[in-house]
Amino acid sequence: MTQTRGWRLVLAPRDAPQSVRRFAKRARRHRLLAALPWLVALGVAALLGGAAAIVYLTPALGVERIEVSGVSVLDPDAVRRAAAVPGGAPLARLDLGAVGQRVRQLKPVRTATVSVRYPHTLAIAVRERTAVAVVPKVGGYTLLDAEGVAFLPVEASPPGLPVIRVARPEPGDATTAGALSVLAELPPAVRAQMVALVAESPTRIRLELTDGRLVVWGDATQNAAKIRVLQLTKIEPGHTLDVSAPRVVLEK
Repeated sequence: MTQTRGWRLVLAPRDAPQSVRRFAKRARRHRLLAALPWLVALGVAALLGGAAAIVYLTPALGVERIEVSGVSVLDPDAVRRAAAVPGGAPLARLDLGAVGQRVRQLKPVRTATVSVRYPHTLAIAVRERTAVAVVPKVGGYTLLDAEGVAFLPVEASPPGLPVIRVARPEPGDATTAGALSVLAELPPAVRAQMVALVAESPTRIRLELTDGRLVVWGDATQNAAKIRVLQLTKIEPGHTLDVSAPRVVLEK
């Protein structure tokens, strides 16, 4: 019976013929060259895995500073507290959108852009709301922006900001929107005489002027015509002018 003998490559003994030793050496070199790409790939994978672990799982590239820019009425520390990012948190793992959303919960913040600067800085660029008026409240005033957001309490009305009296100022409120629409149309000469703009409802808006004068405005439509009537009419102290139907007044 014939037996098939299995051959495998082994190191040639020192007393083996020179040709056998050369053959074994070439075979070893061939195997090493064939394995080299795999060894390199394993090495690269190990390096990448180590680097990823350092970036994502350790504080080596973690938060050490939170830089806040663009604030004037807000304290930068208030922004940092709202961001709620713990020291040492890996920068690569931060949900920047969620951080920005938390900062935007602060009423004076209109927009917030969050970015990272390696190796250790989280940057928060804030754009604050701009006040266009103040709303009286118990003990002072609240700043109001053009969107109807009452965003910051103050003790005294800042110079140059008109007073709007509205029951519940907020975005989407029709009364607030009507008052702001009228305010935006008023020329500087009229604003200079105005003590307050009062809005009891979207159709019941009035201007309280100096010397006890009153202008019944009505709703926030036909503002240009109403302003023209107001500019053409002299109101005596303590008297009332109704411009809610401006065409009627102009046709007289």
